[in-house]
Amino acid sequence: MATMTELSPTAGKTKYSQDTRVDESLVPKKVLSFRSTRYGIAFMAHFCNFILMAQYAAINISMVAMVNGTNHQSQFNGSTESLPLDALGGSNDAPNSLPAEAPVYDWSPQIQGIIFGSVNYGMMLTTAPSGYLAGRIGTKRVVGVSLVVSSLLIIFTPLAADLGLAFLIATRIVQGLAQGSILGGQHALWERWGPPCERSRLCTLALSGMMLGTFTIILLGGIISQTLGWPFVFYIFGGIGFVYCLLWFVLVYDDPVSHPWISVTEREYIVSSLAQQVSPHKQPLPFKAMLRSLPLYAICLCSFSHQWMITILIVYMPTYISSVFNINIRDNGFLSAFPFIISWVTGILGGQLADFLLTKNFRLVTVRKIATFLGNFPSSVLLVALSYLTPDYVTTMTLLVVSCGLTPFCQSGIYINALDIAPRHSSFLMGASREFGYTAAILASTISGFLLSQDPEFGWRNVFLLLFAINLSGLIFYLIFGDAVVQDWAKDRKLTRL
Repeated sequence: MATMTELSPTAGKTKYSQDTRVDESLVPKKVLSFRSTRYGIAFMAHFCNFILMAQYAAINISMVAMVNGTNHQSQFNGSTESLPLDALGGSNDAPNSLPAEAPVYDWSPQIQGIIFGSVNYGMMLTTAPSGYLAGRIGTKRVVGVSLVVSSLLIIFTPLAADLGLAFLIATRIVQGLAQGSILGGQHALWERWGPPCERSRLCTLALSGMMLGTFTIILLGGIISQTLGWPFVFYIFGGIGFVYCLLWFVLVYDDPVSHPWISVTEREYIVSSLAQQVSPHKQPLPFKAMLRSLPLYAICLCSFSHQWMITILIVYMPTYISSVFNINIRDNGFLSAFPFIISWVTGILGGQLADFLLTKNFRLVTVRKIATFLGNFPSSVLLVALSYLTPDYVTTMTLLVVSCGLTPFCQSGIYINALDIAPRHSSFLMGASREFGYTAAILASTISGFLLSQDPEFGWRNVFLLLFAINLSGLIFYLIFGDAVVQDWAKDRKLTRL
């Protein structure tokens, strides 16, 4: 008896230009509200990402204190400008005053770049496998256990630094293994919790927690470092991570079917909207077809180029501001943090805008490309412009705020595009595209540290010009080859007897 492989139909035009049909009778009058369970899941993921990013970026602001007093800071175009004495409610008389018990290390910018980038080696290894694993055993366990491990290692970081540079780098790499699993494991949530017409809002709400975490750690990290000492930055946010793990294990469920408190109406709506996208049986990953998919390459390469820019902003903004303005670590923390609270707001609004455009009959691929363009090109242009202007407080902070504030639009573009082209394999593919991003983070941290150490006068200009070239290349490739239609290799395959 012969058999043939049949592709189950998934295409169908709807008012959301999606590749699924939703039973209109199951759509609630208010499609998404703060009282809905899926909104609650998005908020739990939001605060999980808040902690993830706070732990990831803790060393970025702490580094200003960890190397305080060592003569390695780069000058931007050979000059600095001090802020007015009362600009931030304090004086600049003692910009380097730190608690006596806080140890100080003699690390060059190149060594600092290696330390910054080391966590990404671990994240690069686990993001895609953890997404695949979460699709098999559940997000709740994968993310919860990984968050426990990350919190333990962040508390251990000050001791690792005292033991030596090698111990610190090794700790950061293992921490990256755990943090990559946190982010990668979350991707499986939206395969089961995200109706197609709400994915932009739900995903951007979850991902925007990363910007809030960056804002909080940079703002409070400067204050904590100046008052208690930089080691307490790691102790406090590690402890917060442990407490949150308890909430995660109690309140998060892998799918609406297993959730004990979800309403029947909401459960039926979610299950119905995903009926043609969630396979009832496990399927092997079509690796050969994936390797020939230009839309998938477009996502991965644009993720690489965008993450290069994000890394420069998150990792090097405190160092950049320190090199431009003669201010203490507390005020550095305030200035470095402010752009990220704007990013947090625009990230959430970007998801609302994307779903609004879908309701106005914009093609899904058009919405994804608009969001990706807004999150890439303007920001990279502004950073290049910054390197050619004479540093002053108003100009520098305005360009940094606008540049950083636009980057989260990509959360409604490339970072959820895998849900469009391959919903059944999206947890693995979203993790795989993130791994390209972590590769960029490693290279961006290391190469930028090298450029800053080799050319103190024009180092920042070289950093921003390289960022622009890489960012533009990835964006152009995505605009040409990006897609939002379910690919043939991602459709359900079943055997039919002849």
